[in-house]
Parts: sequence; structure tokens; C-alpha cells
Amino acid sequence: MTVKSSEELDGLRKIGAIVAEARDLMRDSVRPGMTTMELDDIGARFMTARGARSSPQMVYSFPGYSCISVNDEVVHGVPCDRRIAPGDLVKVDVTAELEGFVADSAITVLVPPERQQGKRLLACARAAFQRAMKYARAGNRLNLIGRAVENETRIRGFAVVRELCGHGVGRSIHEAPEVSNFYEPRDPTILTEGLVIAVEPILSERPSRLVKEDDGWTLRTHNRCLAVHYEHTIVITRDKPIIITAA
Repeated sequence: MTVKSSEELDGLRKIGAIVAEARDLMRDSVRPGMTTMELDDIGARFMTARGARSSPQMVYSFPGYSCISVNDEVVHGVPCDRRIAPGDLVKVDVTAELEGFVADSAITVLVPPERQQGKRLLACARAAFQRAMKYARAGNRLNLIGRAVENETRIRGFAVVRELCGHGVGRSIHEAPEVSNFYEPRDPTILTEGLVIAVEPILSERPSRLVKEDDGWTLRTHNRCLAVHYEHTIVITRDKPIIITAA
């Protein structure tokens, strides 16, 4: 989607705020012993009360309101009766629609006692996102975002999950363009003013390929190493991008 009016920007801001509130409510609700389905229900009740709908359910018939992935599960975890344990890394990925507008955001929650490796990995994802924002300007090449994420990740000794990427968003859950988390020199795409994209560093402890679990949705690292996910929906401008899913 490309924002062409103040009314469209207002619509994105409205659903962006709901997604951010739901994400943070779920983050603050994570407790050892609760199931991922119970955590999903918290977000679902909050968003439903505000008129929002689950984009994964609408578009893909996903069997949950949000995606919740734990430890070596990278993305698309199906909420279920799995109980969250001390020391887990819980990825909460919220995508919702309201009045024809869609926003997408994800966060990784470190359940106490926090693993040192998890803390370093999450700090890397956040730093990679912030570094990418320096290049998220109209007129820049899209691949500079991927280069920034990849460089920050490499410096800190971790790996980009290369099979997953960010994407356009705004009217549906996944739109063009793809937003790689590594440098793709053949990509000629230029960022344009008003373009709405989800930038989402998805990182693992070590280079890993993805394996799909028996539920048909959940993707985990093949070597069972930890993974983190950090994502915001942004609007490209000629200055700093507008982060519509900021807290």
C-alpha cells in the first residue's frame, strides 16, 4: 500500500495503535505455566472489543488469532495447550485489520530467568531494526534495509533467517515488496513516499534452515537453536519513517 491521503494515514494509525496495545498487553501477560492459547485469547479479546479482526485468520484461515512461537520456533506458531516455561523465548506476532487497514508487529518476550543468549539475540534484533531505520527513506534503495540488518547481525555474531522476510502491508497482511533481511544487490526497488512496509529482523543463534512442524504452520530452526522476531509497520517518508505500531 502507498498512503495517498491524510485519511488513509489516520486509518493506518488507528489499527497500528490497536496492534501495538494488543502486542504489549500480551507481552505483559506472559507468565510461566500459562498456555500459548491462553495468551492468544488475551490478545483476541482485546482486539475484538475494538472491532479489529485477525488478518491471519481472514486471509489464511490460521487456527489462532495471533502467531505465538517459542524458543526454536521461529514464526507462525499455532496457539495451543503448550505451557510457557521459565527461561522461554516467546514470540508474539500480531496482525490485525480494521476498516480496511492492516498493521503488523511482533516482539520477543524473555521469560524470567532470562537466558543471556536470548538477551543478546533480542538486543541484536532491536539494534538491527534501528540501524535499518536510518535507510528507510524515500529515494533510497530498498536493499539498504536488508544490508543494515545483515551487517548488524553479523557484527554481533548471529545469523539472519534468510528464508523469511518483511513485506508490504496496509490493505492486506502480505503485499509487495518483499523486504529482505540481507543485502540483495539485484533488487532495483526504490523506496517511495507513502509506501507501507513491515520491517522485521528474524534472527537465529546460528545459521539455520527452516523446518515445518506437523501442525502445518509452525516453522522452527532445523538445528533447534534459538530464534527471535522483532517487527514494526512503517510508512516511508522523505525524513524519518513513521512507525505506526510504536508503543
